[in-house]
Amino acid sequence: MSRKVVIGLMIMVLLVAAAGAALWWRRAATTRELASLSENTSTPALMRITSPAFEQNDRLPAEYTCDGRNISPPLKFEKLPEGTKSLALVCEDPDAVGGTFIHWVVWNIPVSATDIAAGVVPAGAVEGRTDFGRVGYGGPCPPSGSHRYFFQAFALDAVLDLPAGTDVAGLARAMNGHILDKAGLVGMYR
Repeated sequence: MSRKVVIGLMIMVLLVAAAGAALWWRRAATTRELASLSENTSTPALMRITSPAFEQNDRLPAEYTCDGRNISPPLKFEKLPEGTKSLALVCEDPDAVGGTFIHWVVWNIPVSATDIAAGVVPAGAVEGRTDFGRVGYGGPCPPSGSHRYFFQAFALDAVLDLPAGTDVAGLARAMNGHILDKAGLVGMYR
């Protein structure tokens, strides 16, 4: 091989490595933002998120994954703190190979929508862009192994002024200083 070809290949390898590192860093930064928001609530965690479809740390039924209908699971929010004006929800897979993978981003869920049916986004709620590169729920579909899916609910003291399609990092910035409480539910994919 000529020296120019070898140098060209080395440059391509470096560019691919840099792009992968940038993607990892973006995902890691988003995870840190959500984690820091979760630690800074103004009240002790009393709020709950549950699902009639699966228990905490149980297997997600296939209907809510790419193996089935790939629709969002039914969810229930309980014990919302006083002063809650809206809810936000993020579903993420921290076990993804490239770092935490965002499966669902929703905000401005009305306080009256404490029971969300499967495959439904409550009227008035807004969905954001996921790591699938599109707006809306994208169910678990890992290439291999067991993965955990964290459904994180946030009770907010405001209705957020964010356009549809905002990513989780934008949601995290908008929620900063507005979180009254949080709750989590973990579903498994095996």
